[in-house]
Amino acid sequence: MTVGTGGYVVERQELETFLTLAEELHFGRTAERLLLSQARVSQTLKKLERRIGAPLFERTSRVVRMSPLGRQLYEDLAPLHARMEAAVARAKDTARGVDGELNVGFLGSGAGTLTAPILAMFRERCPHVEVRMRETQFQDPLGALRGGDVDLLFTCLPVEEPDLTVGPVVINEPRMLAMPLGHPLAGRTSVSLEELAGETFFGVVNGAPAYWWDFHVPPRTPSGREIHRGRAVASFQELMTLVATGQGISPVVASVEKYYARPDVTFVPLRDVPSADVALIHRTAGVGARAEAFIRAVEDAIAANGGPAPY
Repeated sequence: MTVGTGGYVVERQELETFLTLAEELHFGRTAERLLLSQARVSQTLKKLERRIGAPLFERTSRVVRMSPLGRQLYEDLAPLHARMEAAVARAKDTARGVDGELNVGFLGSGAGTLTAPILAMFRERCPHVEVRMRETQFQDPLGALRGGDVDLLFTCLPVEEPDLTVGPVVINEPRMLAMPLGHPLAGRTSVSLEELAGETFFGVVNGAPAYWWDFHVPPRTPSGREIHRGRAVASFQELMTLVATGQGISPVVASVEKYYARPDVTFVPLRDVPSADVALIHRTAGVGARAEAFIRAVEDAIAANGGPAPY
């Protein structure tokens, strides 16, 4: 692949090296992404700079920055490169005759606000593939993917399973505390997890990995004080009903307030806990042409959005 720039043709390796270094601002990480040596990355960049006639990066022993010219070139080339890559991907999909049915699982709000752009992009590229969205529950968040009921899955991280591969992150969400109206903590501007020793959270019906539930519903405060776990739950709707009826409170991702709101439950921002990511997961054993095309659509929708959606 080449790109013409005022009489000079940028070769594919020069283009990819420049764009990757502009994103990473680190020669080592750039080399890892491109499967090249750092020396080759440096040589390719110097060749490009010599032919353009000015430095594209300002580099010292500690830091790498784009020069004003480099920033200008990146802003000009990055959208063009993305369009070219998308065009090639669409051509490949058309040539392979990608068609049939693709089952995509989702937990909670799925890809959130990126869901519609992802589906629109995929349908434009693969008009003969029918996408079926299938909801999963946190009683067994990975079972549908493992069992082959879905080909791909949007679900909350962490996922640390050798038979499953974590793909692109689509959402980054802050955490909230769901509680019934009238709870002593209701109306606070925020709540610390450390304050919740003695409160009752919920367990989960067998099926979710213990580390996964512990991340989302911690069993202890940061100082190690125990947080009691009450009834086991299987779905968001069940969780919200138990919260509303005063049987406990629960950490949730912020999108729950938007997509599962009810008048008898209120939410307060929760401190002392990391934000939560939602990613696209697939079986490590491999994916077919339909799933590959969908993964590319997800990656391109994320790039067009400027990165993962807030939620």
